[in-house]
Amino acid sequence: MSSNSLNEARDLLRSADRVVILTGAGISTASGIPDYRGPDGVWTKNPGAEVRAHIDVWMSDPEVRRAGWLRRANTSWEAVQPNAAHFAIAQFAANKPDTLVLTQNIDGLHQKSGLPASQLVEVHGTVLDSLCMGCGAQGPIDRIIDRVVNGDQDPRCEEIVAGQRCGGILKAATISFGQSLRSADLMAAERAARNCDVFLALGSTLAVYPIAAVVPLAEQCGAHVIIANGQPTEMDAIAELVVRGDLTQIVPDLLGD
Repeated sequence: MSSNSLNEARDLLRSADRVVILTGAGISTASGIPDYRGPDGVWTKNPGAEVRAHIDVWMSDPEVRRAGWLRRANTSWEAVQPNAAHFAIAQFAANKPDTLVLTQNIDGLHQKSGLPASQLVEVHGTVLDSLCMGCGAQGPIDRIIDRVVNGDQDPRCEEIVAGQRCGGILKAATISFGQSLRSADLMAAERAARNCDVFLALGSTLAVYPIAAVVPLAEQCGAHVIIANGQPTEMDAIAELVVRGDLTQIVPDLLGD
């Protein structure tokens, strides 16, 4: 890690009025959540898992859905807690109310750290909610998990639509491969990138589009681009400053008083 780069980045962030922070899986690994595309990532080690995560597979294969719901029922997301990087981001955003956090993560840790919903865009959705692919109903996923635990292996939507039970296929309210980002989220991200003074990317390989495109957009619109990550990223070449190292140490240093 270059101390000069860290100090320069800290100075830019302190003096900025409008900051956009893009977070990826790398900020949550210290909380016990594996990343996806790093050297030890889920997709890197098991490409078949990436294929099974495609929306077409989920919609067409009931066995994939049953296995997916069973895994979710045996995973306690509620037990996963924010780490120092999440808390530093939340405190920075509290001190600079024009800060917007764009996260590729679906883990809900930014909310747990105290970051207000008004300063957060979950571009890839959230694992804490369920979504009906038929009627679009969304709600706490715990209600669906309770049904799975009680023997409903492939739960369907029970919303009443036009006087009838919907019966649509349910999934976590995350953006799967093959699904488009929500247009409102993408527009909010692009608008923030165009208007920020500093764009800070944390813990992302910056290889997943379309959200990765906001980084060169911010640079083209005159923002200082800072990238902090444990490994090289796809966009290090366009960054003004690149900082390497443990994000639980780097992020508090970058964003602290």
